[in-house]
Amino acid sequence: MVLIERLKEIDILLGSKSPRRKELLKSMDVDFTVEVRETDEYVDPTLSPHDAVRYIAETKLSAFAEESYWGNLVICADTVVVDGEGAVIGKPADAEEAIKVISGLMGKSHIVYTAVALAYQGRQIIFVEGTQVWFTTLTPEEIAYYVDKYQPMDKAGSYGIQEWIGRVSIEKIEGSYENVIGLPTARLYNELKKLFVEGI
Repeated sequence: MVLIERLKEIDILLGSKSPRRKELLKSMDVDFTVEVRETDEYVDPTLSPHDAVRYIAETKLSAFAEESYWGNLVICADTVVVDGEGAVIGKPADAEEAIKVISGLMGKSHIVYTAVALAYQGRQIIFVEGTQVWFTTLTPEEIAYYVDKYQPMDKAGSYGIQEWIGRVSIEKIEGSYENVIGLPTARLYNELKKLFVEGI
């Protein structure tokens, strides 16, 4: 039995309200329902961005620790964008902040980390995938056009790589493209193989 057939036999919960993660998981031919639980996402400021995003994903997963979820495969995730100086870039408060953030990314590289936390019948796998992204330079008018049309205020880093800005300004990436969207699908599939096919 291949993994995707095995997954059809399991009730899968995606603990994320991100429409991008839902689209990516669906594109993997995975059937799932969405259930989101509010968690305290305070992170020790001394943690590195890599460790912080892992901690948040693990915290989200811990919200499904009740015995009633024992037979469910639970998938939780979190994504952060880190600039060249190592500072985490969150979601912008408004269009003005989005323009400022994108302007700061122009002509430079940054890293996108996505942490994924999985649980099934008492077993857990937590991993972090990193992708480096290089932007070319857009004019202030082009940046304003993107923010006005696409309203990226719900996105870490103030942009969506799958949108217009990704088509015209991403020079190259090193790592998983899907990871920048919010879910490293190839890595996720291989980790699920460990959980269901190979054992851990």
